[in-house]
Amino acid sequence: PEIPENADLQNAPNQHVPSLAGSVLECPDGFGGSLLIRLQNMSSTANLGVRLDLKQIALRCRNTEFNPRRFAAVIMRLREPRATALIFASGRMVVTGTKSTHNSALATRKFAYILERVGFQPAGMLDFKVQNIVGTVDVGFPIRLEGLVFAHPTFSSYEPELFPGLIYRLVQPRVVLLIFVSGKVVITGAKTEAQLIEGLRKMYPVLVEFRKENATSVPGDVPTIGV
Repeated sequence: PEIPENADLQNAPNQHVPSLAGSVLECPDGFGGSLLIRLQNMSSTANLGVRLDLKQIALRCRNTEFNPRRFAAVIMRLREPRATALIFASGRMVVTGTKSTHNSALATRKFAYILERVGFQPAGMLDFKVQNIVGTVDVGFPIRLEGLVFAHPTFSSYEPELFPGLIYRLVQPRVVLLIFVSGKVVITGAKTEAQLIEGLRKMYPVLVEFRKENATSVPGDVPTIGV
């Protein structure tokens, strides 16, 4: 999505209210039920199209940090919506910490508005793009990770001595799932909420196939009778 031009930026803080509606996504499980994906973080980028004086920004703006010896960007924080921006001298900006596309776009507009107020007028469209969305889901049952990696060696890797989760790389959509024996799953690499949902929808039947039948039930799990 594109951010409207500079004229709209002046009224940006009053135009939108932070929304939590997008922070939980519903995904059909293919068996008549649904799973809830909770958005944990979103990273997006924008470009103001002008060179920035980072020292001036750090001096004139509140809630900022700037230590050029350690990192060549100003770190600026917003309270509403809760977000952090890395602002580079080239005019590029990375916004993290939001939990919906709406809030990510809103935070980007607010950061641009703050910079405009201290004398750095954006050159045009901000070229706003979501680069990564991280979501978590609990499928409600334990999973046999050894069986899963043995059956899907092309797409998965599992080295419990180094990391307790199985790493599964889907080709379409291009997302990565970190799958834990408890049934907790972290999905990352998505650029849209639809990719998160599609990735889980494709993966869920595989997780059901490798469900641990004779394991102690986890909270919220439906007890199963061992055969």
